[in-house]
Amino acid sequence: MPTRMIRPSPSLANVRYEIRGRLARRAHEMERLGYDIVSLNIGNPGAFGFRTPETMRLAMIENLRSAEGYCHQKGIFPAREAVVMQQQERGVRGVTADDVFIGNGVSELIDLTLRALLAQDEEVLVPSPDYPLWTAAVNLNRGRAVHYPCPPERGFIPNPDEIESLITKRTRAIVVINPNNPTGAVYPRHVLEGIAHIAEKYHLVVLADEIYDQMTYDGAEFIPMATLVQHTLCGTLSGLSKVYRACGYRVGWAVFSGDVEHSREYLSALELLSSLRLCSNVPGQWAVQTALGGYQSIRELVSPGGRLYESRKAIVDAVGRSQFLYLTPPMGALYAFVGVQAESLPGFDDQQFALDLLEHKHVLVAPGSSFNVPYRNHFRVTNLPEPQLIADVFARMEELLHDYAVGETPVTRPNPALRVVETAAKR
Repeated sequence: MPTRMIRPSPSLANVRYEIRGRLARRAHEMERLGYDIVSLNIGNPGAFGFRTPETMRLAMIENLRSAEGYCHQKGIFPAREAVVMQQQERGVRGVTADDVFIGNGVSELIDLTLRALLAQDEEVLVPSPDYPLWTAAVNLNRGRAVHYPCPPERGFIPNPDEIESLITKRTRAIVVINPNNPTGAVYPRHVLEGIAHIAEKYHLVVLADEIYDQMTYDGAEFIPMATLVQHTLCGTLSGLSKVYRACGYRVGWAVFSGDVEHSREYLSALELLSSLRLCSNVPGQWAVQTALGGYQSIRELVSPGGRLYESRKAIVDAVGRSQFLYLTPPMGALYAFVGVQAESLPGFDDQQFALDLLEHKHVLVAPGSSFNVPYRNHFRVTNLPEPQLIADVFARMEELLHDYAVGETPVTRPNPALRVVETAAKR
C-alpha cells in the first residue's frame, strides 16, 4: 500500500521560533553524546540555580487541596485581585478583577488576545527586533505582522513617527515590549507617550508585554503603559516567570484598562476562548497573591552586588575587551543583544556563527535574525549565568571570531538531522 506524506498546516509557513529551533535541537543531541553545553539561548532562571521565593512555594503547597478542580475560566479571584492591587499601586485606575485573565504563562495569553482580535489579513504593529512569539502568533491567527524599527544606532528605541507612518486601514493593534526582549532597552516616557497618543488617535489596541517590569538597572525607569493609555484599550501582559523565577509554574496574566467600556464585545470573545481551554494551571495561581504582595527580592538581584546586575556587568565588560563585538548596555530584562563589527568581519553571518560556536566552543546563543531584524550581525545571550562563566563564554567567542578574522574558519560538518528539519521548513 503506497504511503502518503503527512504535511504540516500551511498556516505554519511564516511561523518561526528559532530560540528553541534547530540549534537547540543540535545542542540537546550533543548533550546526549556527553558534551557540556552552556545554553544562553533562553531566559530560564531555574536552569542557572535561581529559586522561586520560598513563600510562593509554600502558598502553592498550602492550597493544593483547593487546586484539584477546575477554577473560573479567568482564574481564581485572589490571583486576579492581586493583579488589580498591583495596577492600582502603579496608578492605573478603574480596573477590577473582571478585567483580569489568568493564563498558562504570557505565551498562551499572547495567542488568545490576538485570536480574539484579528480577522483575515488584519495588521499588528510589532517591534523589530521582537520577541518572536508575537510575530508568530499574529501569523497563526490570520493576521499580518508589520514591524516597526528599533535600530541599534538608536539604542533600540522606537520612533513614534515611524510607527505612525506604518498604520493602514487594516491596523488593529500596537505591541510594546518594555523592558525589551531581546535588547534590554527600557523605553523613555516621551516615547511611550507618543505611542499611546498614536494608539488613541487611530483607536488601536495597545498590547503591552511587561513581563520584565521590575528588572531594570542603573536607575532606568520602567513606566507602565497602562498609566498612559486612557482613550483606547490597553492590555498589560505579565506573569511569574521572570521577576519571580517561576517559569515552570506557567502563570501569566492579561489585565485590561483604558477604554474597557467600548471593548466589552472583544473581552467577551476573549472569555469565550478562555472557557474553551477550561482554565489555566490552578496550583500556580495560588502563588500570585503572595508574589505580588510579598517581599520583592528581585530588587536585590538587579542592584549593584546582586547576581543579575553583576552578570550583566560581566557581559558589558567582556564586550568592552573584545576586538570584534559592540553592545548597547541593556538597561532591563535578562538579555544582551550583542553586535559584531562589520568592518572587522565582513560577511559575518549570525546563523553560521551560532552553529560554529555550538559545534566548536559548546556555547548555544540565539542568532539575531531570529528576532525579525533585517541585519545578520547580532546575537542574543542571557545574563543568568554566574559572572565567571560569562567571562569564560565570551573568551570562547573571541577565539572563534579571531579564527574568522585570520581566515581559519572552522569546518562545521553538516548534521543530517538539521538537513531534514531545514528541508521540511522549506516546503
